[in-house]
Amino acid sequence: MNHEKFMALALAEAKKGDSRYGAVIVRDNEVVLKAYNTVIRDSDPSAHAEMNAIRNLTTKNKSSSLAGYTIIYASGEPCLMCAAACIWAGVDEIVIGASIQDLININQSQINLSCEQIIAKSSKNIKVTKGILQQESIALFT
Repeated sequence: MNHEKFMALALAEAKKGDSRYGAVIVRDNEVVLKAYNTVIRDSDPSAHAEMNAIRNLTTKNKSSSLAGYTIIYASGEPCLMCAAACIWAGVDEIVIGASIQDLININQSQINLSCEQIIAKSSKNIKVTKGILQQESIALFT
């Protein structure tokens, strides 16, 4: 699995949105769907990149489950809402560029809870990989 390649796609998506969050869903080492933040455009506070990706793919698949979809790549660590959506959708792994702490350190508004903390409170076992293209991800927000 080439984490850097897929994270680079998430970073490219992030540049298209209202704020610098991009997400890519991968299955069997192939990109299935890309999305970005549309909170302002859609007047929807839940229109984060990860939420848009999950919504678009579950709608396309006519299923609320993403079981078997190996990875969601995120330019910034998913917030509480997005991490919970990953849990409910059944994503196997979350790969992160900039962590919540990285984003807090550069004064991005965040809820200070990591994906690991949220996952630990669930019945799911989702792998979290952090720091993929971390500096490039942080640079998007500065």
